[in-house]
Amino acid sequence: MAAFALARSLGADGVELDVRRSADGRLVVHHDPLPAGPVPDHVPTLVEALDTCGGLLVNVEIKNAEGEPDFDPDRRLALDVVALLAQRPGRDRVLVSSFDLATIDAVRAADPSVPTAWLVVGIAEDTLAVLVDHGHRVLHPWFGSVTEAVLAEAHRRGIELNVWTCDDPARIAELARWGIDGVCTNVPDVALRVRDEVARG
Repeated sequence: MAAFALARSLGADGVELDVRRSADGRLVVHHDPLPAGPVPDHVPTLVEALDTCGGLLVNVEIKNAEGEPDFDPDRRLALDVVALLAQRPGRDRVLVSSFDLATIDAVRAADPSVPTAWLVVGIAEDTLAVLVDHGHRVLHPWFGSVTEAVLAEAHRRGIELNVWTCDDPARIAELARWGIDGVCTNVPDVALRVRDEVARG
């Protein structure tokens, strides 16, 4: 939980929570697959993490990759996340994302009011069209794959672009000048300073 407090102290607008299902069926926040057995004490549940992040924007990234031991081919994890969010206040400050397009499709099918984002490494020729065809309006690409032309086309289609994970001030400044919607970073204080400098011209 200390990481969330640190993000807040550095001025971050929001945080990302990587969500998986533990062996005993709980929704927990952890980047990597968990070993079978009891969940380590330092791993928070999604409920505990959301409680700690009150007031911040929260990107709930559902980890669901083929080949990993906790892969969920039926996307039940997506439905459980939607059900949990439905029981909580502040849903307007939560975005659900995944690299697995079928997972965010399942979120949208369960509750179209939950904002969804597709995580991608590269932006293919048809990425924006696929995103729109599936009813999503936010794309989270790797920062190195974004060009000014791609960003302009995304905005023309009504798509918001939030890049991951950019810590280089010069690149953050370039993206800000282009009009990027958001930057996922390990240095939010630096990113905010750069953003403000660009805004001042």
